[in-house]
Amino acid sequence: MTFIISLVSSVVSLLLGAALGLHVALRRQRRARLRAEDIIAAAEEEAERIRREKLLQVQEEIRSLQEKEEERLRRREQELSAAEERLLARENRLRKRESQLESLEELLRQQEAEVRRLLEKGRALLEEEEKLLERLSGFTREEAKEYLLKLVEADAEKHFAQRIAAVEQRYRQDAERLAKEILATAVQRYAAEYAEENTVSTVPLPSEEFKGRIIGREGRNIRTFEALTGVDVLVDDTPDVVVLSSFNPLRREIARLAMERLIEDGRIHPARIEEKVRRAKERVEEIIREHGERAAFEVGVELPRELIMLLGRLHFRTSYGQNQLQHSLEVSYLARLIAEELGVDPNAAKRAGLLHDIGKALDQDVEGSHALIGADLARRYGERPLIVNAIAAHHEEAEPTSVIAAVVQAADTLSAARPGARRETYERYIQRLRELEDLCRAYPEVAEAYALQAGREVRVVVRPERTNDEMASKLAYDIARQIEEQLQYPGEIKVTVIRQVQYIETAR
Repeated sequence: MTFIISLVSSVVSLLLGAALGLHVALRRQRRARLRAEDIIAAAEEEAERIRREKLLQVQEEIRSLQEKEEERLRRREQELSAAEERLLARENRLRKRESQLESLEELLRQQEAEVRRLLEKGRALLEEEEKLLERLSGFTREEAKEYLLKLVEADAEKHFAQRIAAVEQRYRQDAERLAKEILATAVQRYAAEYAEENTVSTVPLPSEEFKGRIIGREGRNIRTFEALTGVDVLVDDTPDVVVLSSFNPLRREIARLAMERLIEDGRIHPARIEEKVRRAKERVEEIIREHGERAAFEVGVELPRELIMLLGRLHFRTSYGQNQLQHSLEVSYLARLIAEELGVDPNAAKRAGLLHDIGKALDQDVEGSHALIGADLARRYGERPLIVNAIAAHHEEAEPTSVIAAVVQAADTLSAARPGARRETYERYIQRLRELEDLCRAYPEVAEAYALQAGREVRVVVRPERTNDEMASKLAYDIARQIEEQLQYPGEIKVTVIRQVQYIETAR
């Protein structure tokens, strides 16, 4: 019986323990579910908060982009408005200019009619005056002319006798010098190799893709290169080659060196282009100095550093395809040979021959003849008057004062005239100058035109009664544009229009 009671107690204990465990488990499960629900609710709240924050952030970004776009559109609208205002202002100026031109044209017509009337009146007055003079003097027109001729003839007879004696004396003094000049022209011409200078340089490319790099986005790189160097860059004419075109060899050499360094570098953009062009200019300055020093060494003369640099610049200067530094060396060599034959100072002759065209290193920057510019440079750097005169007189723009000047003239002619030395013949050169002058004379306002500086400048003298200052300015522009369109010429041509009014009266 005790056993049964123990057994029942154990069973009851087990049942109670199981019930208690189940109750505890249920309570734990309920707490876990409540905790899970709290976590889920917190997560949902956090997600909602994040969603609201992201939504606010996106809205803020959209608002910022809208404001930037609206600002850009406002600036664009302002630019367009400004451009429209400029166009309207330009149109107004053109209308005003047109009105002024019409008024000027009407005024000119009135003045022309007035001039014709005054001319007719003047002719009538002259006829009346002639008749009055004939009546008062008792001479007819022919008799008065005969009387005046006799008076002038008697006075001029004595004057011309004195002039003839002076001329004979001067020619007797020049006879010996003239004989030496004739001997100088008989010297055998100097024979040397000659390589014609071109107006283009080519730079090889590693591949065709470099052409795209050289052009750059929307042509930015090629425009920067052309603006910095002053040459035309041709990239589409020849495969695997870029062509640099310019009549100025110095600019072309700077562009060639800069382009080669850009291709070696591979990084082509405006900042790199500017750096390479600057370095190329520095390198060209070194090359100029080297050529100047080499030329002075070959001739055997000592020169100041400034003249050395100017002499080196002649390596990048041509005249009708002839390299000017090589031409100067030839003139120096020929002048020395001729001076030795004539028995005059060969050292002075070769020095003057080397420096005779030194003015061409500056004549594109300074107005005037290169011979006179070169003489002024030589005088400034301490050259002897003998050398200065030889430089100034080598194109007969100054009177020669020594045999050395005549020797340099002869040597310069020999170097330029020898077969193959220059690309253009004398006849073609004269024809080109005539075409230039005839083009200018074709304008009715032009009285005369003169081609100077081997065709690099033309001076146009206009009729002052047919033009004013504004019309003269417009005429210079029109002539320059017509020269560009109709004529072929090396380098540049400077057009100078001269309008001058003079009133002359004689006091008796």
